[in-house]
Amino acid sequence: MQLIILSGLSGAGKSIALHTLEDIGFYCIDNLPFFLLQDLVLRLQTQPDPALSKTAVGIDARGTPEALYRLPELMESARAQGIDCQLLFLESQLDTLIRRYSETRRRHPLTQGDRPLREAILLEQELLAPVRAQADLRIDTSQTNVHELRDRIRGWVLGDASPRLSILLKSFGFKHGVPLDVDFVFDVRCLPNPHWQPGLRMRTGLDPEVVQFLESSPEVVQMRDEILGFFERWIPHFENDGRSYLTIAIGCTGGQHRSVYLIERLRERFAALGHRVIVRHRELA
Repeated sequence: MQLIILSGLSGAGKSIALHTLEDIGFYCIDNLPFFLLQDLVLRLQTQPDPALSKTAVGIDARGTPEALYRLPELMESARAQGIDCQLLFLESQLDTLIRRYSETRRRHPLTQGDRPLREAILLEQELLAPVRAQADLRIDTSQTNVHELRDRIRGWVLGDASPRLSILLKSFGFKHGVPLDVDFVFDVRCLPNPHWQPGLRMRTGLDPEVVQFLESSPEVVQMRDEILGFFERWIPHFENDGRSYLTIAIGCTGGQHRSVYLIERLRERFAALGHRVIVRHRELA
C-alpha cells in the first residue's frame, strides 16, 4: 500500500505533479480536506482496496492551521500500519510565483478581501511551513520546466522502473479516409500491391502467402526496416519527453495487404522491446 501526500505552494506545479502520478498508476485526489484525509488513511488501514493500493492526495493551505500541524502524526500512524506514506512538497521563489499568476491571471486561493497577491503567497508559505518541514522530498520549481518536473517525480517514485510507452498501431485504406486521431501517418501505396495477384486478392496481410509475396520485394523490406529504424531511434526521446501514448497509422489503397503486413511487423518489434502494443486493422474489422 503506497500513499503519497502532495502539498506545496499554489502555482508551484502541484497539478502537473498529480497528473504525472496519475500517469504512472496512482489513484489521485486533489484538494482533499484534512478530515477526509484522516478518513482515507483509516480506510486504507482497515479496509484495503486494490483500487487504492497506490494513492496520491493533494492538500493545500485552505485547511485550518491546527490540521496542518497534525499531518506528521497522521503520517506516522499510517506508517505504523504498514502503509508506505511519503510527503512531496513543491515550492518556488516569491517572484516566480507572482510572475506565474500574472501570466495565467488565475486567482490565488488565499487572496481574500483586500489581501494582495504577494501577501497571500507569504501567508501560504507561513501556513505550510510545518508541512514543508516534514517533506520526504522538496522540489523548487523556480527554474524547472514541465518536462523536468515530470521526470523528477517519475524518477523519485519509480527509480529505474520508468513506464514504457503505450503504442497504438492502425492499418487503414486511403480510399476510406485517413484516420484523424494519430501522431504519425505512413503512405505505403508505392509498394508492390498483392491485390493484382489473382491468388492473393482475397487474402490479407495476415496470411502467409501475402507475407511471402511482400517480403520477396526489396522495396517492402527497405520500407519496413526504415520505419522500424525511425521509431527505434526516436521512441526513447518520446518517453523522455513524458509521452505515455503514441499512435502510428500505416495506409495502403484498400487497407487489406501492405498496411496490415507492416503494422504486424511493427507489433512484433515493439512488443519485443517491452512496449504495450494495441493493434487495430480498421478495414479488416
